[in-house]
Amino acid sequence: MAQLKKVATENAPAAIGPYSQAMICGDLVFTSGQIAIDPATGNVEAITIEDQTEQVMKNLGEVLKAAGSSFENAVKTTCFLADMGDFATFNGIYGQYFTTKPARSCVAVKTLPKNVLVEVEVIAMVNSAPTPIKKGKSLMA
Repeated sequence: MAQLKKVATENAPAAIGPYSQAMICGDLVFTSGQIAIDPATGNVEAITIEDQTEQVMKNLGEVLKAAGSSFENAVKTTCFLADMGDFATFNGIYGQYFTTKPARSCVAVKTLPKNVLVEVEVIAMVNSAPTPIKKGKSLMA
């Protein structure tokens, strides 16, 4: 039976409720949703979708690193936007970080914590090198 391990780092915002920054179960890490809180101040400093998305990615990167993972090991992301009109801008920045193109869901929601514009959570592999994906090749037989 897989053991659960709590992930915590001071380099990303502390949880603002009864949850962890991430949990490791077996070979996977499940991050909590990250919003654009600056871990140095504990506040949302970024105003624009561009700046908030960059801060979210920095926060996720630190949580993944603390878990022994990385953006390259991402298997699935779930993205929440306050306004689907921000999708193209968000997607451009997201694509710079998630270069292996993990599975993804992206939805618009009515309101996010602290009235931010974006929140992202990740499921990723831990303690393993990313598996190269060959273009044009199916993984299914």
